[in-house]
Amino acid sequence: MEKIWLKSYPPGMPTEIDTTQYRSLVQLLEESFHKFADRNAYVCMDKFLTYAEVDAHSKRIGAWLQSRAMKKGARVGIMMPNVLQYPIAIAAILRAGYTVVNINPLYTPRELEHQLNDAGCEAIIILENFANTLEQVLGRTQVRHILVGSIGEMLGAPKGMLVNFVVRNVKRLVPPFSLPNAVRFKDALSQGGGMKLTPVEVNQDDPAFLQYTGGTTGVAKGAVLTHKNVIANLLQTEAWGHPAMGGLAEQNVIVAALPLYHIFALTACAMWGMRVGALNILIPNPRDIGGFIKELAKYRFHMLPAVNTLYNALLNHPDFVHLDFSALKVCNGGGMAVQQSVNDRWRKVTGVPIVEGYGLSETSPVATCNRTDIADFTGTIGLPMPSTDIAILDDDGNALPPGQPGEIAIRGPQVMAGYWHRPDETAKVMTADGFFKSGDIGVMDANGYTKIVDRKKDMILVSGFNVYPNELEGVIAAHPGVLECACIGVPDEHSGEAVKVFVVRRDASLTADQLMAYCKEQLTGYKKPKYIEFREELPKTNVGKILRRVLRDEHTNEKKKAA
Repeated sequence: MEKIWLKSYPPGMPTEIDTTQYRSLVQLLEESFHKFADRNAYVCMDKFLTYAEVDAHSKRIGAWLQSRAMKKGARVGIMMPNVLQYPIAIAAILRAGYTVVNINPLYTPRELEHQLNDAGCEAIIILENFANTLEQVLGRTQVRHILVGSIGEMLGAPKGMLVNFVVRNVKRLVPPFSLPNAVRFKDALSQGGGMKLTPVEVNQDDPAFLQYTGGTTGVAKGAVLTHKNVIANLLQTEAWGHPAMGGLAEQNVIVAALPLYHIFALTACAMWGMRVGALNILIPNPRDIGGFIKELAKYRFHMLPAVNTLYNALLNHPDFVHLDFSALKVCNGGGMAVQQSVNDRWRKVTGVPIVEGYGLSETSPVATCNRTDIADFTGTIGLPMPSTDIAILDDDGNALPPGQPGEIAIRGPQVMAGYWHRPDETAKVMTADGFFKSGDIGVMDANGYTKIVDRKKDMILVSGFNVYPNELEGVIAAHPGVLECACIGVPDEHSGEAVKVFVVRRDASLTADQLMAYCKEQLTGYKKPKYIEFREELPKTNVGKILRRVLRDEHTNEKKKAA
């Protein structure tokens, strides 16, 4: 295929990357631990960890995990916000020869049980704030080994003790839990000091991460990201960032506000940061915009990856304009569409445009990105990364010429090996010649820039997180007062899209508040409906399939009339 985008590459940008220079992510990480040993790698709540400390701590946790006699490739979950234990846990699991399963810490018991069982997790590293959720499902999972951490335990005395006291007793953010066989993370660090981490022969084709994502069925599936997939994306993003970051005379400082369990931050912050010897500022709760800005005020930061909603929230806080942006080089936008208005305000305040990119869990994630040396926002998702092909396909799988809309398909070394134990689902999204079909509709111009124009799937995108109507409808329909329901995404100025559910009641006394409370128990925050509308009936095809498209059109027309 003709790679028309190469003519738009920055001068000196390699068209291909060499993934053979590392046997595994373990080799890549250990190289950084030694090369940057004296540098600070992570900071959280004013506590710094050097690369040497991440090296030592991950060896100890890795040795402790190996002492549990799990076989090579065993899946180990991490269920934490952005705290210092997270990068230690990632490195420990990989170095012990196991596979990382990132878990949203806000998952409900139902969601957690599904992911633990689907992945076959034998162990989990969890923050105590979420241990109550694990307790509720533990007996129905294969998890036998549990490490429980606390927010304060890595912060040193006396601060750590004070933080834990406030979190547990003042803010009451740790619901009571009973996990009798669990070991404290700090204790495992101590015990691991008396053990030896046994090197494991891991190669590029071994799974490094099971990164869970929804699908057209709405059932969360694990995208199998091999060591090669992630190595490739790290080398691709390193090369791509060079025009903006290559001449940096000081240590690169990255703001890690997006959750590390999400593929965007996992690669763009944690893994890429360790690759290049950067300092990651870990933000455990970016929803506290005031507290977030106070943390930013302490540092000269160079990179700030975020989603549109977070950029917008920062701009809307009065203290944000007072920060020092003199070191800022790159602001990566991903996860959801970046709005032109948000970029314009962002550039006016910071002097730096938002560099929008595109990717998915299935692509490790970065598939395309705008040049990092752009002067202003382009309104596109940019150009394919080195060693990456983008094809725009029609419904029959034929490649379309520039200017014609079709499904965006991606081929490259960062594309997943497949969905975990789901060959049928893998077959639905992979073409015979190795392209992954994204489900997004795009148009590529004559210069190789692609613009997303629509979504093929019924997926709803809430603040960069995928929400699948089938999952929500299955949960809501299980309520005894619901006869049937349908979910759609509607425009929302804060989150890009919000969930609206249309419900036909079985019980006439069912109220929206009751249904909202039920959804709160069953669904993590970003999946919960923002709007509930009761109806006597729902539009259907002649074979009884509910027509979400009709509901979307009706909602749009109502808004137009109201305007």
